[in-house]
Amino acid sequence: MKIYDFALAPNPRRLRIFVAEKGLKIPTEQVDIFAGKNRTPEMLAKNPAGGLPVLELDDGTHMAESVAICRYLEGLHPDPNLMGKDSRDQSIIEMWNRRVELGLLAAAGRAFQHTNELFKARLKQFPEYGETQREAVTQQLQWLDAQIGSKPFIAGDRFTIADITAEVAVDFAVQMAGVPMDPALNNLARWHQSVASRPSAKA
Repeated sequence: MKIYDFALAPNPRRLRIFVAEKGLKIPTEQVDIFAGKNRTPEMLAKNPAGGLPVLELDDGTHMAESVAICRYLEGLHPDPNLMGKDSRDQSIIEMWNRRVELGLLAAAGRAFQHTNELFKARLKQFPEYGETQREAVTQQLQWLDAQIGSKPFIAGDRFTIADITAEVAVDFAVQMAGVPMDPALNNLARWHQSVASRPSAKA
């Protein structure tokens, strides 16, 4: 088993944190997205969509999409549980994971793609659109702060994949998309300090 990874991208980091929380040791191979190495014929044969991460199994099977890979690993290694213990629990965690993924992480990604020099030669950028996405990120951070309230974690009383996605999304928004964290968002700051202090955050 091997993971094709890229240290600077959010979805590979999401998988790395998940793997670390499970206490697994899976070999990785770095594939430089910024240099286009994820779109070589060799890598496209592993994942025609061209994205990372990709999990390569010993029998030659390739799995892409970070959450799909996490679900596979959860089935092999159910403890600690990160994706739900029963159908109700799974649905609530998935609901929150998707809310953060579609609302915050996706907007941060669009802001980065349309305003960063790295993407000038790779897509037609619309800087004004990128700025609107930064505004969307700011709104999503405010919304997430309100939703967290006094809860210890995003989807309930324990750390789950929803927290992993949110942690990655917040860090990507601040560090890569250039959206500052509003110091008035006390709930978000408390939660972020808690998840960022876990050993898996360094993965």
